[in-house]
Amino acid sequence: MNKNMNGGVNISDKYSQQIPAKRKDDGLVNEDIRSREVMVITDTGEKLGVMNTRAAMNLAWEKELDLVVVAPTAKPPVAKFMDYNKFKYEQQRKMKEAKKNQKIVSLKEIRLSPKIDVGDFDTKLKNGRKFLEKGDKLKISIRFRGRELAYTSMGREVMLNYAAKCDDIATIESKPLQDGKSMFMTLTPKKDK
Repeated sequence: MNKNMNGGVNISDKYSQQIPAKRKDDGLVNEDIRSREVMVITDTGEKLGVMNTRAAMNLAWEKELDLVVVAPTAKPPVAKFMDYNKFKYEQQRKMKEAKKNQKIVSLKEIRLSPKIDVGDFDTKLKNGRKFLEKGDKLKISIRFRGRELAYTSMGREVMLNYAAKCDDIATIESKPLQDGKSMFMTLTPKKDK
């Protein structure tokens, strides 16, 4: 311990050896806790009651643990003794696991025309079926140009025919709807597939 000019012990040196390195967290760990008092729970789950934050930190450091606020909105905030690095590691591992298990569904689009030929229709059907088998949603659109706008029923028939050919692997999520010069329909893959 260092002595200051007045012959007393410099307290800051005594505690500087015990204080762990500062973390770039949200202010809810050890010396970053702003509340004067906290409700303390030990690492074994025992409730110690409401105590001064500094005294709670000293108790945590004696056990070589961190004081972490787990319920910041409570009055007074609830803090728990834990190994914070281990806690953060476990959280990150759980997030990675959850991310790995989630399925990302994207929306693919196929454009048809009201006067589409059989060969083009079959090619677009084959591509659409691939998307649906992968688990993606499929948006089918038709854009009417010029006089085609008078024959929107032909476009609707083309769309319903497309949906009928994909009936074994997909269901119609939204029926053909006209929006200005365009018509849209959405297909989703069946769940059992």
